[in-house]
Amino acid sequence: MLYRFEQFLNIRSAYGPCVDAGGDRLYFLSDMTGSPGLWSVRLQEQGAWPEPAVTRLDRVQQAFPSPLPGQLIVEADQDGDERTQLYLLDCHGCMPRRLTDNRSAIHHFGGWHPNGKSIAYSSNQRDPLHFDIYLMDVETGESRCLWQTDGTCYADLFSPDGTSLLVRRLESPTDHAVFSVDAATGASVRLTPGGTSAVYESLAWSKDGNQVYAASDVGGEFRALVSLDLATGQIVPTAAPSCDVDALALSPNGEVIAYALNRGGVSEVRLLELADSGDRRVPLPMGQAYDGFRWQPTFAWLPDSSGVAFTFGEPNAPSEIRIARLGAMAPQRVTASWTAGIEPSDLATPELVEYPTFDRRKIPAFVYAPAGAPRDGPRPALFYVHGGPEMQTRAVFNPIVQYFAHRGFTVIAPNVRGSSGYGRAYMGLDDVERRMDAVKDLAAGAEWAAKSGLADPTKIAVMGGSYGGFMVLAALTANPELWAAGVDIVGIANFVTFLEQTSPWRRRLREAEYGSLEHHRELLEEMSPIHKVDRIMAPLFVVHGANDPRVPIGEAEQIVAGLRARGRPVEYLRYEDEGHGLVKLANRLSAYPAIAEFLERHLGVAEAAPVAVPST
Repeated sequence: MLYRFEQFLNIRSAYGPCVDAGGDRLYFLSDMTGSPGLWSVRLQEQGAWPEPAVTRLDRVQQAFPSPLPGQLIVEADQDGDERTQLYLLDCHGCMPRRLTDNRSAIHHFGGWHPNGKSIAYSSNQRDPLHFDIYLMDVETGESRCLWQTDGTCYADLFSPDGTSLLVRRLESPTDHAVFSVDAATGASVRLTPGGTSAVYESLAWSKDGNQVYAASDVGGEFRALVSLDLATGQIVPTAAPSCDVDALALSPNGEVIAYALNRGGVSEVRLLELADSGDRRVPLPMGQAYDGFRWQPTFAWLPDSSGVAFTFGEPNAPSEIRIARLGAMAPQRVTASWTAGIEPSDLATPELVEYPTFDRRKIPAFVYAPAGAPRDGPRPALFYVHGGPEMQTRAVFNPIVQYFAHRGFTVIAPNVRGSSGYGRAYMGLDDVERRMDAVKDLAAGAEWAAKSGLADPTKIAVMGGSYGGFMVLAALTANPELWAAGVDIVGIANFVTFLEQTSPWRRRLREAEYGSLEHHRELLEEMSPIHKVDRIMAPLFVVHGANDPRVPIGEAEQIVAGLRARGRPVEYLRYEDEGHGLVKLANRLSAYPAIAEFLERHLGVAEAAPVAVPST
């Protein structure tokens, strides 16, 4: 008997840990109830049952403990609209108290003041196009604008003495600036050099407040762990491996930095002793410890600096919370999510490969062959394309990928040019006029899979979400002969209407990647799949959320209408209570089995060897 798709979709996960200032309780996010919520466990009780920390919030995105025990800020939105609001929990078990109440604006938490009485946050309440910096007294709810500037600015951490606030301004996805803003006057000083684009992420003050640590690619190809001296402005690498530093966190006593490396899509967690530069690798299997879109912050130190909590997910097991103790070799797993009766040994273990593309570059990809089946053999194949485009497919559990591998598909998840994790130059290879080169990489992958015997050349499908959805539509129009079917989830069909209708604050950042309406309209129209809809011959399945603020639902409506007008096969699911992607379990249970039936109907299925499934 084979596992059912419902079992894969019912697998739960735990991620995004943070620790109460008292050190006795660990908070984490989980989809235990079907939507992301906030839960907690007592650290002193081995195997303690998790308790819900908040109720009556639709989708919790992050939580941030106060310097005072028992308090924390929760960030949540409604029906995927991404207009996040801030809530305060005054004590464990209390109902959350709303701190912001403007459903037309986005609010992002920045940091707690060391005295625990006020917070910093950013919001576009003044103008949807720009994010300003605010301070709020959490007791009274009174707020004031600390720093107003036209741009996308995010509040970060207060200095140890509470007099200054770090602020990041995003000029583009690959060009950031860091400022120190006086918490009393709003006077600002730029800390990072201008004139050269660089990313600065995962900021941390040194214990004495004289330095700021960051993950940055300033002056280099990869993001290193760097320190910035506030007095001299000098930026010095603290750890500079030949791969990206994804994230870091300084221990409360200022002595140890926990940081995560990205080695070809596989995470490595390390602990760096600042006093003697001792650098220890935390023993972990293949997996992922960083997700810039869900697992923020990446690390959460225990208040006594004895250990650090982090999320870790393996390719054949869901993400869980682990704690690496300074005096122990192996990390301790704190959570144990439900796996819906699926044995990890029955799932596919990905193989990291490279395939050649049109300009002789090598494109990295993860190949998921059905468990127990030979790697080579003409099977139905599914190319699974990530979004972004500045994202990366990594070695982490994906129930959709695992289901199709379980059903006998060979799943190939490429990191085409434009993906992060392979250096700054690689990430820029698809910018503006070079956009379609990434589509050529996808076509080269299909040709390679067919020629190598990895896939039946008549049964290759392509599936992706967001920018990956654009890649699906672009692939079907650019090389219609290669693809037997496509699945577009919240994808871009028309770059012009996408840029005109996406959230105002995102337009400027996306134009840096795709090209601007002012200067590149003709190019944007040329690249848009909607203008080549006549070339789509393969059956297409489209999924979109009505509340999507990133890729408005009009993108789906255009491509579906265009295909139906021409009598081409297209199936469409629209969800009124979702945004950019499907989050709610009920909707996932509706959409993904329908997608599976669609692909198996058009490609057939070569089932993997059946596995015994316990009766329920």
